[in-house]
Amino acid sequence: MSGKLKETRERITSVKSTQQITKAMKMVSAAKLRKAQQAITDLRPYAQRLNRMMVNILSNVEGEAGSSFSTEREVSKMAVVVVTSNRGLAGAFNTNVGKRTIQLLQDYKAEQAAGKIDLLFIGKKGYDFLKSRTAGCNYIMDHVDVMSDLSYENVSTVSTKLMDSFSLGEYDKVYVVYSQFRNAAVQDPKAAQFLPVPKMEGTKEPGDSDHKADYLFEPSKNELLEQLIPSILQTSFHSYVLDINAGEQGARMTAMDKATENANELLKELKITYNKARQESITNEILEIVGGAAALEDS
Repeated sequence: MSGKLKETRERITSVKSTQQITKAMKMVSAAKLRKAQQAITDLRPYAQRLNRMMVNILSNVEGEAGSSFSTEREVSKMAVVVVTSNRGLAGAFNTNVGKRTIQLLQDYKAEQAAGKIDLLFIGKKGYDFLKSRTAGCNYIMDHVDVMSDLSYENVSTVSTKLMDSFSLGEYDKVYVVYSQFRNAAVQDPKAAQFLPVPKMEGTKEPGDSDHKADYLFEPSKNELLEQLIPSILQTSFHSYVLDINAGEQGARMTAMDKATENANELLKELKITYNKARQESITNEILEIVGGAAALEDS
C-alpha cells in the first residue's frame, strides 16, 4: 500500500506543477491578447472599407482595361498561403486552418495531382499539419517566420511577392487560408481569394445602395488603379496575419484556462484516491497491531 501512496503523491505533485505552468501561460496569453485584439479591431474596419471601395471602383471599369490584378485567367498554376502560428498549445486552432486548406484543395484535385499548387506557409504549424496530407503540392518555406515580426513593412514583403508573381503570370490564382478572429473563444477558418481581385457580383454589404459610386479619377483611371489596388491588397493581407495573431492568443488562453480547470478536477480525484489509500493503510496497520496483541495474549 505504501507504494500506491507514493505513486499517488508523485502524481499530485506533477499535476500541481503542470497547473502552475498552465496558469502562467494563460496569464501571458491574456496579456498578449489585449494588444493583438486591439490591432485587428483597429485595422479590420479600415481594410474592409478599402476593399469595398476597390470592388466598387472595379465595377466602374467594366468593359475597360482595369487593373492587372483583376484579370481572370485559366488556372495553370496557383498558390495557397496557409497562415498559422509558430507555436502549439492552442487547442484545435491551427488544425482547423489545416482542415480548411484541405477542403479548398478538394476543388483543385487535378491541379494538385499535377503539382501545379504551391503551398506557401506563414507559421510553422501549418506545415507540420499538412506535410503528410497534401501529396503533390509544392511547399514554400521562405516566409515561415513572418509571425515573429508583424510589422506592416515585414508582412507586405510577402503580399508584394505574390502580386509580382501574379503579374508575371507565375500564378493564375492566389488564395489565403487563415482564421478570422471573432473573440477569445471563437475563430472562423476561412479561405479568401487574394488574386485575382474578386468581382463585385455577390459582394454587396447589407445596407449598401444599389447604384455604383460615380468616382472622378485624376490623373487617369487605369494609372490610379495600378497604384491604389496594390496598397489595398497589402492592407488586406496584413489583416489576415493580424487575425491569426489575435486568434492564436485567444485560443491559447482558452485552452490553458480549460487545462487549469481539468487539473483542478484531476487533483480532487487524486486527493480522494490518496485519502482512501491512506485510510486503508492505517486500518491495515491497526489490524496488524490488534492481531499481534491477541497473539501475544494467547501465547
